[in-house]
Amino acid sequence: MAQHNKVRKAVFPVAGLGTRFLPATKAVPKEMLTVVDKPIIQYVVDEAIEAGIEHLVFVTGRNKHVIEDYFDIHFELEQTLKERAKKAEITLLQQQLPKAGTVSFTRQQEPLGLGHAVWCAREIVGDEPFALLLPDMIMKGDKGCMKGMIDLYGQSGGNIIAVEECAPDQAHKYGIVGVGEAIGEGFRITGMVEKPAKGTAPSNFFINGRYILQPEIFKILETQERGAGNEIQLTDGMLKLLKEQDFAGYHFRGTTYDCGAKDGFILANVAYALERADIRPTVEGGFKELLAGLR
Repeated sequence: MAQHNKVRKAVFPVAGLGTRFLPATKAVPKEMLTVVDKPIIQYVVDEAIEAGIEHLVFVTGRNKHVIEDYFDIHFELEQTLKERAKKAEITLLQQQLPKAGTVSFTRQQEPLGLGHAVWCAREIVGDEPFALLLPDMIMKGDKGCMKGMIDLYGQSGGNIIAVEECAPDQAHKYGIVGVGEAIGEGFRITGMVEKPAKGTAPSNFFINGRYILQPEIFKILETQERGAGNEIQLTDGMLKLLKEQDFAGYHFRGTTYDCGAKDGFILANVAYALERADIRPTVEGGFKELLAGLR
């Protein structure tokens, strides 16, 4: 197996306004909306930590201080739980708390796109490869998506993009990659196109929100012109990097819940609720009654 610089840091761009979930996100960051009883961002962070990530880098915006507070000690709460002998709750809080010195926050002052958010993390990431996890996406599978990507990175090096298959007639809705030779649990990427016109997509493999990128992407994003939506697009930067470095696609085999959309958020709650032994009997029965009422 080839030797490559270890991926130690992960970037989480959490500065988005969450307009699709107004009015809730007027006061609560969308990343803090709960799937069952955990915030969306906790699922994404857990995936990164499972993969061996050592340092979490959050790119935040205004009114996102709740995320910083969440990943900190809440002295008053813990003291009250201790006084009431709530051992299970104390253990739960301690399990979700990152180790001291392993979390950093930086600010994206303007909503200039994903590429700009990534660029804002450059000083913290430094000159090393890093993972990028979109905080709206919860991945559910037998193997963690980022863990699989790290394994593939150990074989291929370079840059890794997680991809999934969609129906060919739906490819125009996504960012699509071109497929080259097979490697491990994936393949070499030969190109990328954002929302190709119907019938022109190079494959049916779409980008699903997980990346491992080399630090050279920062120099590209620094001078990247604004693209679609008048924003600095990460895809445009990756296309430039593709001319200089290898990219591989990790074929994620599982289910992705887009919790940035109402339907994906609801489906994620259903899926994770049904996995919980403590609430499944009640929840499952309630779902069956609701579905029966629709017929």
